[in-house]
Amino acid sequence: MDKEVLINAGAVELRVAVVEDGRLQELFLERLARPEAEGARLRPLGRGGQSLIGNIVLGRVQRVLPGMQAAFVDIGLDRAGFLGAREARCLAGLPGFEEERAPRISECVREGEEVLVQIVKDPIGEKGARVSANVTLPGRLLVLVPNQRGVALSRRIEDEAERERLTELCKTLLIDGTGSADVGYIIRSAAIGAKLGDLRQDAERLAGAWRPVQQRRKHARAPATLYHDLDPIERTMRDEVDAETSRVVVDDRQALNAARAYCRRVMPAAENIIELYDGPGALFDSYGLEDEIATLIEPRVPLPSGGWITIEGTEALTAVDVNSGSYTEATGLEETSLRVNLEAAAEIGRQLRLRGIGGLVVIDFIHLNQPENIEHVLTVLHSSLAHDRTPTQISGMSEFGLVEITRKRTRDPLVKLMTECCTPCRASGRRRTAESIALEGVRQIERAGKAAPGACVIARAAPDVIRWIKRHEDEIRGGLARRGAARVEFEAGDELDRNRFDVSTR
Repeated sequence: MDKEVLINAGAVELRVAVVEDGRLQELFLERLARPEAEGARLRPLGRGGQSLIGNIVLGRVQRVLPGMQAAFVDIGLDRAGFLGAREARCLAGLPGFEEERAPRISECVREGEEVLVQIVKDPIGEKGARVSANVTLPGRLLVLVPNQRGVALSRRIEDEAERERLTELCKTLLIDGTGSADVGYIIRSAAIGAKLGDLRQDAERLAGAWRPVQQRRKHARAPATLYHDLDPIERTMRDEVDAETSRVVVDDRQALNAARAYCRRVMPAAENIIELYDGPGALFDSYGLEDEIATLIEPRVPLPSGGWITIEGTEALTAVDVNSGSYTEATGLEETSLRVNLEAAAEIGRQLRLRGIGGLVVIDFIHLNQPENIEHVLTVLHSSLAHDRTPTQISGMSEFGLVEITRKRTRDPLVKLMTECCTPCRASGRRRTAESIALEGVRQIERAGKAAPGACVIARAAPDVIRWIKRHEDEIRGGLARRGAARVEFEAGDELDRNRFDVSTR
């Protein structure tokens, strides 16, 4: 497999695309913003904003709800964080690697007490962030688990001999006290083939990150942020670049330097595959990705045979419907259904990853009669999600052709990040947000500034889009100047369609 990681570090938004064998497989969007000072209150996460996942916070328990077996913890956001009893088990003195029983929340926390938690799910819609007292620090090869001695392994490490070898190496680290005492480790799939020295270096780096957290806790008052996860560029290198990655292409010199600096510290062998994009157009345009990204908020996805799948989200679940459409080449109904279902099964896993869809997903496949055909479709569906790092479970197919998937929800899906409810819309009931239109417009300004260096770029858009830009004008102008578009004028056009963003130069 040929895997490329493309990093578009735009004026105000970071976009990371993972392309495997020429096809887009993963897409991550994150607003670029300076992190808060250590010990400061968290800034609320806005639409498309910078993720808070991985941050470690000293919080204060606001309410304990025995009926829900959960507690609400003030973590410095508008809404309190949700701490379930299972995620608080270590506070009851139960080991984090073993889950033979879930404790009662009253065994774990009391109202008013301070508690160290980690954000594991960003605020979504009206729900606050989800937090866990089972704090972890992820590294390149290992995940450090403070105060819980033991070794666990990623489920993606399937070879039993390799699992045993890595377990013994990590036990050696625990015995000799490498990095820090009273810690445990989770071995990541990136550790496959790693030597003891590689694991020891990663353990020492993680211990070096954990010690300041312990020191800050002694002097902090809740709620306070004690640790920020890596910045988006470093996190991309840590989580997305592996042995199968042939190239990392970055379109910004500052981001390139950050990626290389991280590699020199943590993964020196990967530094040689990082390169600066210097093509005539935009990076994503050169790979033909922009048009495909635009379709990720559309409900209908075409299949090669002429059929299609329709993806519709609700508060309770995401429904995926498979349709044969115009496909008529097969010799019979069963063959037609099998062909379209196989194409759909291969595409559904990819779409779930690209669109960031989590929670319950129900797929309505075309009815099949032959058990071997049903098994074939399920095998392809499992394969399409085999490389998904998000925990996923797939059910069998019911007699009505329904398959259920549960996929851990850690972020808003793209359709919620890029669109909003729209009363006048009679078709989808949603329209693009002013923010998503403005961010696409900023990318158009970047292209214009690159094509005509030194020219003044004139940007005209609908009034609500320009209002969003004005609210973030300093951030946008600073980013555009860094990207070569220092002279920009913004104008509101009452006559312009809301989705239109006109850019010209003079």
